[in-house]
Amino acid sequence: MTNHSIRLFESEEAIRRAGEGLLSRTLPKAEWTHEAHLAACLWVVLERGDIAPEIQLPDIIRSYNVAIGGENTDSAGYHETLTQLYIIGVRRFLAGSAQNGLLAQVNALLTSELGPRDWPLRFYSREWLFSVAARRGWTEPDLAPI
Repeated sequence: MTNHSIRLFESEEAIRRAGEGLLSRTLPKAEWTHEAHLAACLWVVLERGDIAPEIQLPDIIRSYNVAIGGENTDSAGYHETLTQLYIIGVRRFLAGSAQNGLLAQVNALLTSELGPRDWPLRFYSREWLFSVAARRGWTEPDLAPI
């Protein structure tokens, strides 16, 4: 996980495009950024009541990875612990957010404590988070409670 500047979204349409592109497996790989991951998760939670994120996002992400030429292996592609951790984080963020509107919510999320790419390392050691066990299934944090 590297430290990059956060790229905020300029419109609700851009957020929905990322989310819908994930679902339809048409979002260009170059656009599947850290910010797009978070925006798509928040969009699914807020606007797609027909999707149970904790249950359905894993297969959605796996199929998207394959559709863009990626793989889901023990060292690349889908990561269960990271996915579930960010769903928890997004839900908690929304529960405490005073922002209105999708654009304001997403950009506030990106600038919140959840925005930095190293946010998961507050709870997990690098070794544990990037273990095969954490990639394949949910694992409890080894550093601090969520």
